[in-house]
Amino acid sequence: MNKKSNGSLSFSVSKLARMARKRSTKTTLFCIIIVGVIGFGVFVPVFAPLPSLSSHSISHNHNSNRHKKLSARKFEITEDKFWKDGQPFQVIGGDLHYFRVHPEYWEDRLLRAKALGLNTIQTYVPWNLHEPKPGKIVFEGFADLLSFLKLCQKLNFLVMLRAGPYICGEWDLGGFPAWLLAIKPALKLRSSDSAYLQLVEKWWGILLPKVAPLLYDNGGPIIMVQIENEYGSYGGDKAYLHHLVKLARGHLGNSIILYTTDGGSRETLSRGTIQGDAVFSAVDFTTGDDPWPIFKLQKEFNSPGKSPPLSSEFYTGWLTHWGEKMAETNADFTAAALEKILSQNGSAVLYMAHGGTNFGFYNGANTGVDESDYKPDLTSYDYDAPIKESGDVDNKKFKALRRVAEQYGRASLPSVPPNNRKAGYGPIQLQKTAGLFDLLDTVDPVDMVESEDPISMESIGQMFGFLLYVSEYAAKDIGSFLQITKVHDRAQVFISCLGGRPIYVGTVERWSNQELVLPKVKCLANISLFILVENMGRVNYGPYMFDQKGILSSVYLDGRVMKRWKMLSIPFHNLNEVPKINPFSHVAYSRFIKVSVHKHLEQRYENASKEPALYTGYFTINKINQVQDTYLSFRGWGKGIAFVNEFNIGRYWPSFGPQCNLYIPAPILQHGENVLVILELESPNPELVVHSVDHSDFMCGSSKSNVHQL
Repeated sequence: MNKKSNGSLSFSVSKLARMARKRSTKTTLFCIIIVGVIGFGVFVPVFAPLPSLSSHSISHNHNSNRHKKLSARKFEITEDKFWKDGQPFQVIGGDLHYFRVHPEYWEDRLLRAKALGLNTIQTYVPWNLHEPKPGKIVFEGFADLLSFLKLCQKLNFLVMLRAGPYICGEWDLGGFPAWLLAIKPALKLRSSDSAYLQLVEKWWGILLPKVAPLLYDNGGPIIMVQIENEYGSYGGDKAYLHHLVKLARGHLGNSIILYTTDGGSRETLSRGTIQGDAVFSAVDFTTGDDPWPIFKLQKEFNSPGKSPPLSSEFYTGWLTHWGEKMAETNADFTAAALEKILSQNGSAVLYMAHGGTNFGFYNGANTGVDESDYKPDLTSYDYDAPIKESGDVDNKKFKALRRVAEQYGRASLPSVPPNNRKAGYGPIQLQKTAGLFDLLDTVDPVDMVESEDPISMESIGQMFGFLLYVSEYAAKDIGSFLQITKVHDRAQVFISCLGGRPIYVGTVERWSNQELVLPKVKCLANISLFILVENMGRVNYGPYMFDQKGILSSVYLDGRVMKRWKMLSIPFHNLNEVPKINPFSHVAYSRFIKVSVHKHLEQRYENASKEPALYTGYFTINKINQVQDTYLSFRGWGKGIAFVNEFNIGRYWPSFGPQCNLYIPAPILQHGENVLVILELESPNPELVVHSVDHSDFMCGSSKSNVHQL
């Protein structure tokens, strides 16, 4: 998505009559012209480097005889309009991402989108979800794209498919698999780099043949396929874009409409579009901007007659980072901006119609003035969209946008479904299962990676979660100074002597990197240094998105480089992964294990509460019909991640805010006993209680950031 920031569609009866007369008087001439053009084409080479948007783009006569077979299944562009089966069509669409919604709720959310007045669904395809490891292809569960597309068709939606390979979308690394960052020599993502393109070819060679049977001309719902995403805001490698078009045409054929999306400025359109009539150039721009001068500019980047005005990302809200206030946009203002487009036969796709949730570790991040100005996204992707994170539609924005869509849509709208029922299951008492450092003795030494210098997460094959770096230094009579020049993203530092319990000494953060003072410790041997680094989500947009994780520089102790490191992966499982059998998850989900604590570990330290630890609790749902959506309130806790019934719900950080509660869809819960496991990194709630409540809460933290009011 871009980080820049009462007419009628129906033709009058008289106009239809005039069009009919034109058909009858020009049919013979049209056939003669077609025969002549075909004959000419036998002897004259094709000069256009790429096929056109439509197999019917030979003539631009301002008549509609090419649409005379109204029963023909065809979606095309001509006369600066979209045409569906021979009739002019206005896209009133919305983004709804299958990977941000529990699959059992896909139909529920799509029905709400239908009640909003949408006729088209737009969705990204995140490469990293479908190929989490090289060669491991996943199209099940949250990644069951084909089932989602077929469901869209069942509910009479058309689909605009954003196939990438880069998607942005506030999604980890813009949808690229993180393992691309471990390849040496380093790939040049989003470029003509041959090594990168070979991997794209391989991925699209899997993806595109799967979706080809679902193209509109083949009887499916897909009317358009997007090439890359807002490339004009990033680069200008036209050879790269042309190569993607060639790949797409090879798998999808010449009749499907390929499109690009770029910000509505001359600079971004010049860099990101493919001129000619091979690829349709759509635009996005800030909600509230006058759309029609931008649509006029859009026409300069499309062939004559091939530029239906389309805002392919009409922003209904905005994203929110940790530490900011929740983004909010005015409902009436948003609806009025949409009406300016639809009232003059323009088309728009709401971004977002329904945001959903960044489950697991897949949230993205942005950067500001430089790489260290790091801003990770919330677990919630509510986006202040008309269909809320939990599917709620009883809100002013939904009603205002529905009124506009109903006015300009051709079909009567279904009734608005009620909000889904939610339940609060009360307090959940947790028990500390194990401190993170208690588990080190259970780790197989072969799982430790050794290196003279710290290396990145990706380089040791870990893409998400946490990585523990361990080294040693000699004890001194005075304290020492520790400096980590470059850490992505957040490092908690501990020291210990002679196997004693590690003492927390401070945190080094990417966005406020400061030197740490290590306290004086009397020790007859070397002091162990532990640095627990959290990957908080890779940058998904802008010049700093090649975002490796872990310690990415030397570590300095009193100005001298520390050597001889051991690294231990603490990954946990991510969205759509089968939980791994490892000592961490085993302890977390065992009722009966009791971690043996040696006497010398029983000593209490002032900062003992800062030690990361696993906590486990159970709650019961007594009746099947009581299994409903809920929220977990983490007020009073510090920072961590939460799992319900082994499903990775995502991150919580109420001390930073604004998100206090994590949304738990009912399909994750079960009748009978449910288990909650959290990894608390800093300071547990003194009462060790998490509350199950029936509402969202975005009022945590003390941020003074401005609300994004568009």
